[in-house]
Amino acid sequence: MLNAANTAWIMTSTALVLLMTLPALGLFYAGLVRSRNILSVLMHCVAIAGLASLIWLIAGYSLAFSSGNGFIGGLQNIFLINVGQDTILEGSGLPESVFVMFQMTFAIITPALIIGAYVERIKFIAVLVFSSLWLILVYVPVTHWVWGGGWLAKMGVMDFAGGIVVHITAGVSALVIAVMLGKRRGFPLHIQPPHAPWMVMVGASMLWVGWFGFNAGSALAANGNAGMAMLVTHMSAATGSLVWLVIEWVRFGKPSLVGIVTGTIAGLATITPASGFVGPMAGVLLGLAGGVICYLAVGLIRNRLKIDDSLDVLAVHGVGGFTGTLLVAGLSLLPGGTGNSGGASIISQFYVQAVASVATIIWSVGVTYAIVKLCQLTVGLRVSEEDEIEGLDFASHGEAGYHM
Repeated sequence: MLNAANTAWIMTSTALVLLMTLPALGLFYAGLVRSRNILSVLMHCVAIAGLASLIWLIAGYSLAFSSGNGFIGGLQNIFLINVGQDTILEGSGLPESVFVMFQMTFAIITPALIIGAYVERIKFIAVLVFSSLWLILVYVPVTHWVWGGGWLAKMGVMDFAGGIVVHITAGVSALVIAVMLGKRRGFPLHIQPPHAPWMVMVGASMLWVGWFGFNAGSALAANGNAGMAMLVTHMSAATGSLVWLVIEWVRFGKPSLVGIVTGTIAGLATITPASGFVGPMAGVLLGLAGGVICYLAVGLIRNRLKIDDSLDVLAVHGVGGFTGTLLVAGLSLLPGGTGNSGGASIISQFYVQAVASVATIIWSVGVTYAIVKLCQLTVGLRVSEEDEIEGLDFASHGEAGYHM
């Protein structure tokens, strides 16, 4: 039977999650690059949104959420042939069309997160080919494992809104493509700072708001679980922001705008897998952990390992998602939490969380490597040196973000 209140909330959440890619992530990433590449980043976001939507309709939703085996779903719902106006998702009170659309927005933002790893130097055709194959071969299977009744779901894994499904898959895949694509010209000594920090802040602020749909919407109901998920999401974001601010202030004497909002995203990524399972103080602790650990990860990857994951996708999203995925095993037992899956102990739940994370990392790395190699052998991966110097806005799209 249709539940109108739940349906209204999930439709609202769907709009909020789409806002996270268009325009929030676009603005966040566009402000971080040089002015000659702003339009290319926005173009990537819009194109991926369109591609992911069609792929989700054709086969993605069916393979992720239809009954199949432990590894992949079935083809009962290709082209959404069994989804009508009166089709209710079993056990939810939601029209299945609303659930399809809600999950579609997750399928849009996850490959879009990877954009941050390859900005300013990748061929546009490679973005399209890579994102399409990655969605089908990495995102869809992992979604089925965790949320579609697959083998990790049967183990009792806890991933409320995508620490594994979204952030770990995107984060480690970003590392792979960044390494295989190679560094930007002048990295790390001669890379220009973000051209528009104000734009980064606006994008991050919209991500903060949109994340309420991402996490609280994953309750699939307008209830106390959604309310608590919203509260802990906000507290983790606030804490992560202030942690990053303090670290920069102590180290450099001046806290930066880009720094504080990067802390915001670190807090949001870290709370995501735990958001429906923990209480308010756990949200603060996850924001603290995410702020510190992600800050250290940025320095390790960028400065010590000299890997040009240009906009810190692995350090913020991958490491944040991984941290939250492991810590939920203990923090769910604090006041306001739901406890572990099936009443599991901290040790047994931590084992499940670790197995799920490591399996997802191995799968994402291996399949992403194969997809990138295929791109290199077919459409090519990197633009010419001349195009990189000129900037991708004009070289790839014949436009300019600014006329001065």
